[in-house]
Amino acid sequence: MLRAFKYRMYPNQEQKDIFSKYFGAVRFVYNWGLEQKIRTYKETDKSISRFNLNKELVNLKKDNIWLNEVYSQSLQGATLNLEDSFTRFHRKQNDFPKFKSKKNKVQSFSIPQYYKVDFDNNMVRLPKIGWLKNKG
Repeated sequence: MLRAFKYRMYPNQEQKDIFSKYFGAVRFVYNWGLEQKIRTYKETDKSISRFNLNKELVNLKKDNIWLNEVYSQSLQGATLNLEDSFTRFHRKQNDFPKFKSKKNKVQSFSIPQYYKVDFDNNMVRLPKIGWLKNKG
């Protein structure tokens, strides 16, 4: 049996700044990937896979050093979300994927592994962010 827990986190100011970096970096990678997919399709009539985009992330991180401050799997999650958007588009479930905007109220990123949950103290530890207290 699987259990799900929902946490309301209350980050301090330093952690809020780190979250902002994550949101910006993931949005940047998503938009960069969308641009790469559009450009590749126009030039070759073929689509570039998320695996090839993830390989190119290494070069992107060399050109944009600030991306190294963000957990790498969160950046790879952006290419996964982009791939899912295209899959839903090709199945005619959604419109063509759009570029992400900083003005959108809903910002998110994924951390697929290496997080820790301390159920006794109601705390969650996220990589490169630290422990977050749950006050609810």
